[in-house]
Amino acid sequence: MSYSSGHGKASPEKLRKLKDLLLKSDNRICADCGALDPKWASSNIGVFICLKCSGVHRSLGTHISKVMSVTLDEWSDEQIDSMLEVGGNSYANSIYEAFLPAGYSKPKPNPNSTYDERAEFIRSKYELQEFLKPSLRIVSSKSSHLSSDSGKDKHSSSSLNSPANAKAQTSVIKSNLNPVWNEELNLSVPESYGALKVQVFDHDVISSDDIMGEAEVDLQPMIAGAMAFGDPDLLADMQIGKWLKSDDNALINDSPVNIIDGKVKQEVSLRLQRVECGELDMELQWIPLSQ
Repeated sequence: MSYSSGHGKASPEKLRKLKDLLLKSDNRICADCGALDPKWASSNIGVFICLKCSGVHRSLGTHISKVMSVTLDEWSDEQIDSMLEVGGNSYANSIYEAFLPAGYSKPKPNPNSTYDERAEFIRSKYELQEFLKPSLRIVSSKSSHLSSDSGKDKHSSSSLNSPANAKAQTSVIKSNLNPVWNEELNLSVPESYGALKVQVFDHDVISSDDIMGEAEVDLQPMIAGAMAFGDPDLLADMQIGKWLKSDDNALINDSPVNIIDGKVKQEVSLRLQRVECGELDMELQWIPLSQ
């Protein structure tokens, strides 16, 4: 089964650009196994892949890889723009395979590799990101909006759990159903990272705090974009990536990654889970450890 975008049909000009991108020499072979004439793509990662590798990509879930047929699926302008921003297989592999060890125990798949061989490599490459070594820390800020049907006074706080299992917590906002923190929380991101977990609590001075909702933030679009474009101080304001809303994540809207005044920033609006209704707005900023 192929993936249909649901974001509106792409313009003829955009479809022509997608075709031109596919015809570039480095995109005439699968980004993962080297098979000739790939007809599938991961629209959010920005690579062209063969049918066999597309099956592994699909198994990762759409929060990691959104698989589409280049010829059969209906593309949107935004999805094509995401592919164009990456620039093709060579550029994507320069990020995702930048630190592929010379003595890597399992060779990169070839067109005759088994499903298990492909799956092990592709999961290491995109899901675990073992070959991408960011030295980063993430700054979270902005405001939070929490809705509740309860008429009780609420003493609220929020916390962030980083992929390195480090934690940071805001101050407690007392007697407010719609708390706004406007605080900065600094967290480090390890070489092998997962999602950033955000939790909102109802503070209780007598017993343990009650969780009022939670959500997870996929850091891959920001990290991949920041690494691909280099020093943001040397670049004009521009969009360098996007985390796409899907049924598999808590996004309210697509979340673009932008360079603004020499800084890599991402606006994120989340619908909180494990709560009847609640939304959280936050801003992420990438700061290399060298700064």
